Amino acid sequence: MAKYKQLTHEQRKQIETGLQQQDSFKKIAETIGKDCSTISKEVRSHLICRKTGAYGKPFNDCSLRKKCQQIDICPTCSVSKRRPLYCSFCGRCLHTCISYHKQVCPKLSKPPYVCNGCKQQRLCTLEKKFYNAALAQKEYEDVLSESRQGIALSDEERERMDAIISPLIRQGQSLHHIYLEHKAELMVSERTLYLYMDANLFSARNIDMPRKVRMRPWRKRPNTIKIDTKCRQGRTMKDLNAFMASHPDTPVVQIDSVEGTKGGAVLLTITFVTDGLQIAFRRDHNDAQSVITVFNQLYATLGADSFKDLFPVILADNGSEFSDPKRIEFDEHGNRRSYVFYCNASAPYQKGSCEVHHEMIRRILPKGVDLTAYQQEQINLMMSHINSYRRKTLGNKSPYEMFSFQYGENLLKKIGLRKIPPDEIILSPRLFK
Repeated sequence: MAKYKQLTHEQRKQIETGLQQQDSFKKIAETIGKDCSTISKEVRSHLICRKTGAYGKPFNDCSLRKKCQQIDICPTCSVSKRRPLYCSFCGRCLHTCISYHKQVCPKLSKPPYVCNGCKQQRLCTLEKKFYNAALAQKEYEDVLSESRQGIALSDEERERMDAIISPLIRQGQSLHHIYLEHKAELMVSERTLYLYMDANLFSARNIDMPRKVRMRPWRKRPNTIKIDTKCRQGRTMKDLNAFMASHPDTPVVQIDSVEGTKGGAVLLTITFVTDGLQIAFRRDHNDAQSVITVFNQLYATLGADSFKDLFPVILADNGSEFSDPKRIEFDEHGNRRSYVFYCNASAPYQKGSCEVHHEMIRRILPKGVDLTAYQQEQINLMMSHINSYRRKTLGNKSPYEMFSFQYGENLLKKIGLRKIPPDEIILSPRLFK
């Protein structure tokens, strides 16, 4: 039996084939030369949920669907159908019916935990779970790639090293000298210390080292260092879908960065998908600390209750500036204030609302414009013009009107937005001229 070896793509295919043939985990394990617990962990780690119906029946996982006689719960059926039909037949009533109670197939709570090979699949209208070898292999490769990126350094370790290094650098000592004198305390190589300095992990910066700022870098380094290399664990789109299934009415806020010129100031944009409102905050650098600072300021300005109402779930991309989710999710006292999730790699469409709203910003600040010259007051003015613009998708209302109706205008004033009269709205570069 091959121990301590990762599963290959061929072995995953054999697992999928065995599940399709309704083989036990023990039999599948004997076929590929692994322990049966390995097969169990593999299947449960890569489950795919699908909400599909049966032959001639739509998806419906309500436990009362077989005896339910409710009609016209949602307006769609009552308007489009000439004769009334039971809502349990169309399946669109799941999120509007107060009597809805989710039913889970009891077979999924015990091996093999999936619907592969189930003979009742064509007759079942409940949520189904499958194991797919190709998707499981891709998830494994993505996790393996992410685990080899970034810096594996905890906050406590970083603060301990910072307390040693930064004061001495400000005294004019070189990093080489500090390393020689404190090698036993730092417990890392000299090259690693320079890597940490380039990543701005310490309060002292490269500019505090006179010789460093005069030296040309010997090779270009991409700015893709992640603070927490395991930040995506438990925060993928799969985890988000599972969270939203149990909290269906929770609003999702999308965040992203808008760059001007490389190395210059950037904007952190926050989009409230339901209301179409987007706010932006200027940051001097596109790093993780600046993102955390923005959310801490919002938390202090809005108050704990309002912040939790506005930012219950945050969806971000895989940029390094969003790689410290714990400091966004929890306040300085360790109290949870939000949940952070990440889009899949190279899938910006998963936060499409945020991307579409950036088009309005680019009307005023085209690509290539240096954002360093603009202050937060000017950014607030720009977002006030954008959010006062009426949208057809919002029933010819503006995002400002939609948000103020739901949360109150007082919160908009705290954020720094104001309503611009319709005839005075400017959505072009001449706004700042």
